[in-house]
Amino acid sequence: MYQSYYGLSEMPFNITPDPKFLYLSPTHQEALQHLLYGLQERKGFIVLVGEVGCGKTTLCRRLLNELENSEWDTALILNPRINEEEMLRAILRELGEEAKGQGLHDLIAQMQEVLLERITSGREIVLIIDEAQNLSFEVLEQIRLISNLETDTQKLLQIILMGQPELKDILALPELRQLRQRILVHYELNPLTKEDVAHYIRHRLSLAGSEGRPKFTDWASRKIHRYSKGIPRIINNVCDKALLASYIRDADEVNYWDVRRAIKDVKKLTF
Repeated sequence: MYQSYYGLSEMPFNITPDPKFLYLSPTHQEALQHLLYGLQERKGFIVLVGEVGCGKTTLCRRLLNELENSEWDTALILNPRINEEEMLRAILRELGEEAKGQGLHDLIAQMQEVLLERITSGREIVLIIDEAQNLSFEVLEQIRLISNLETDTQKLLQIILMGQPELKDILALPELRQLRQRILVHYELNPLTKEDVAHYIRHRLSLAGSEGRPKFTDWASRKIHRYSKGIPRIINNVCDKALLASYIRDADEVNYWDVRRAIKDVKKLTF
């Protein structure tokens, strides 16, 4: 409804992880630099953690865009609720290979062959696992074992684990100390600050084609920050409903009361 009224080319506050709309706050910029540094320096294991809705998946897609048309081959695993054999098959499939082995031993041998061939031809390989807090202990141990695949001079596989804060607790378990010792780059995404939230809203409106309308008042931005606690996904939900409330008033700005009404609507959908 409000898209045409405000002259927007697209909806500014969709919750899909579109890297075009990624707002690189200081914490997101630093997180991206940590990921790129870890890969460029061949650190092996990299861990990124953050609260639900803080932008990890969008950041991951931005990273994939950064690696596109480079020497990197990527394997992205979005559903980690799988066993060891399924994980190995998924990695090979993501690399464009057909899994030929019938068991773990055969699959590991095939993976080593594939990785060695890629490295020899000048390629680098990164495995990215999203929602890594859902990995079982057995799969985490299998990932540690394949991280041992190497030549005399370098690892054959770089691994990024991305997950919610629970991932820190899982990695702190005594039985995972060998894996923990291999993590050389670690970063935790922080929520957006009050100033970041105001910039974030303007950033997304601008990318959606806004030429100054609608404008979120300072009190509206503060209310959004207070309720969302700086989590981008919640900010998007509230802003979308606040824009609708402003549109219903035929207004050119989103005020405190529009946001208050939006928060009430969001709360109705919270189970």
